[in-house]
Amino acid sequence: MEELVRVPPEVRERFAVRFGAQVAEWCDELPALVGGLAGRWGLEVAAAGGGGTSRVFRCMRGGAVVWLKLTPEPAIAREEAEALGHWAATPSVVPLLAADLAAGALLLGDVPPGTPVRRLGWELPEVAVLLAQLRVPVVPGAGSVLRPLADRVGFVFDLAERRGRPLPAAQRAAALELAATGPVGLVHGDLHPSNVLAGPGGRLVAIDPRPTWGDPDFDAVDWVLADDPGPGVVRERVAELAALVPGLSPDRLHAWCRALRGL
Repeated sequence: MEELVRVPPEVRERFAVRFGAQVAEWCDELPALVGGLAGRWGLEVAAAGGGGTSRVFRCMRGGAVVWLKLTPEPAIAREEAEALGHWAATPSVVPLLAADLAAGALLLGDVPPGTPVRRLGWELPEVAVLLAQLRVPVVPGAGSVLRPLADRVGFVFDLAERRGRPLPAAQRAAALELAATGPVGLVHGDLHPSNVLAGPGGRLVAIDPRPTWGDPDFDAVDWVLADDPGPGVVRERVAELAALVPGLSPDRLHAWCRALRGL
């Protein structure tokens, strides 16, 4: 198992860009951490992968597939765990089975067949069902670790700049104004076709939230702007989602699209 859970050089480099050079120590200690969690939770590690902020291991437990997700920054795991707790009764979100938040570890349920919808294609009405189910009636509590949506907006614009595609300052100001003035609900924060899987019965299931408190309309932007549509198509998609998702504001969603993509 140790060879399977060892962090490869290209992932170490990506993590160093994201978390700093000190992440090397975490990478060195990861095999021991995974081994300890596997023993505690009864896991057999079968495969390794992950994104820009975590390592994810497909595991077997009692004949069922589960997913062990670990991040070098425990705050990321705490935020995801809180959001998944709020969505626990929602079939359109991956289930949280267990957590060791001090270790930055989450144990997640499987979502069969689990194909990202970016590979399958999707229709706006089924996206509307997902968006509606994500709008759970919850508000920030005193013990919440989630940050305001403005933090996520700032990250999006900073990331575009780091990638050499800076966005105009006027768009950033408009997005921050929207974040500061809108309704406050639970926001997935990174809801795009690569973070939504085809689930049982064709239901769409969201994974990998970067959750915040803010305007839930933010989560609809990537679906409206998919495939770089022209202004007319944007208006049609906004109107269709507004008709299907209770509480969604067509004016605010259109404003989010303009702020984030310059339309």
